[in-house]
Amino acid sequence: MKRLFIIVAACSLSAAAMAQQKSRVFVKGGLNIANVTKNSNGDLNDANSLASFHAGVMADLPIGDYFAIQPALLFTGKGSKIQSGNTSDNNYYKATTNPMYIELPVNAVFKIPLESKSSFFVGGGPYIAMGVAGNRKIEGKIAGVSFSRKDKIEFSNDDPTTFNKEEGAGLGIMRRFDAGLNATAGLMLDRFLVQVNYGFGLTKLQSGADNDDNKNKHRVLSLSVGIGL
Repeated sequence: MKRLFIIVAACSLSAAAMAQQKSRVFVKGGLNIANVTKNSNGDLNDANSLASFHAGVMADLPIGDYFAIQPALLFTGKGSKIQSGNTSDNNYYKATTNPMYIELPVNAVFKIPLESKSSFFVGGGPYIAMGVAGNRKIEGKIAGVSFSRKDKIEFSNDDPTTFNKEEGAGLGIMRRFDAGLNATAGLMLDRFLVQVNYGFGLTKLQSGADNDDNKNKHRVLSLSVGIGL
């Protein structure tokens, strides 16, 4: 799966270089507001949102005047936090999980031309992602005595093409591969890009879990700015 991920990413970005002259490549980055669903209905607790970031490259490959394919390759943070009390309280607790992924989204967008070389776009598509780093952090106070702990996230070595088992699953281990859907909209202003994206994860975070409801899945709102190469 890792080799397939690399091949797909390379092919998607190479297409930008071979496409017609109107195609463009942007370096982009920005803010992530990440969260994780809390129950089987997919509900979120806004208080658990976690600020993170993303950075990478995106190609805009036109198909006629009004449509385009936008593959990207991103280093992106997800996760959530749980907090009880405030840092000034005698009893306080905060747990943060911040996994980092290499993500490949491929969005199809409808474009509305504005001025020369500028357009508004809206669309969506699938993404796949591979966990590569991240930390879990616990901090707080009990009766005024502070404590803290920080550990690296351990990912399973699951091969998603084997449907009947998950290799490397275990207690406290996060599933390595994530997949889901995106909704996106933005403005291309000559050489500049402004974009908003919402990632709707379809894969559970914890290893060994059945994927039959919407609990413990990523949700990420991203705000991006970019510059054309």
